[in-house]
Amino acid sequence: MSYFESRLLVDFNDFNDVLKKLKLCEELGIKNVIIEPINKFITISLENKKSIERETNLNTFYRINLRFDNLESFKRRIQAFNNFFDILSIESLNKEVQLHAARDSRVDIVSFSNPEIMKTLTPGVVSLTKQNKSFLEFSMAPIMVRNKINQSKNFRNLYRTIQLTLKLKGNFIISGNFNNIYDFRHPRALISICNSLLGIPLDKAKKIFNVNPILLLEKSKKQNLNNNEPEVRIIRGGDLR
Repeated sequence: MSYFESRLLVDFNDFNDVLKKLKLCEELGIKNVIIEPINKFITISLENKKSIERETNLNTFYRINLRFDNLESFKRRIQAFNNFFDILSIESLNKEVQLHAARDSRVDIVSFSNPEIMKTLTPGVVSLTKQNKSFLEFSMAPIMVRNKINQSKNFRNLYRTIQLTLKLKGNFIISGNFNNIYDFRHPRALISICNSLLGIPLDKAKKIFNVNPILLLEKSKKQNLNNNEPEVRIIRGGDLR
């Protein structure tokens, strides 16, 4: 089964940036990417999607990430996503927002990729995402920072957060979430890091990068079965082409 990079950050205002990152993924042997614009879009245009599909042989999927400071803002803006066709991710330092996002069926991912947000994960959020069949997200980017003091601190926090999630049998994915192309790694390399440094059993580490992203896509697809969006074709086992 093919592995996923679940958070490929691109700048849709600079299509050369998009193509550079997609080509690098192809060169690394990555087959499946979930693309996220760094621009403040609430939708990704069909034109952008078609342009990407013409330029790459990758299996491409899409996500939007929203950041909220308070619950009122979350409740107000989430209404615009009743008929949203891509993956919806929520990030917030506010624990009330995290809890509401974890129980909201429109939300596919509650992201703890940011080093400061990562420290705020609670058992309640793990439990609610599990009940709702949504996913927590962690990222390798914080442990790739150049500052050794920050790197060490981020590593300890990531280790504790992942161990808590494993203990509670939570649903989660791990993305590279790299902005610097020199940090890009094939998911197999990230699996090795997860196993050897973060204490994730090898079979679970592999599922985080191949099975869980498929479950995430199926969850997002199922949420929109009653609308007219063309279906995402997801095949278990083998390549996704």
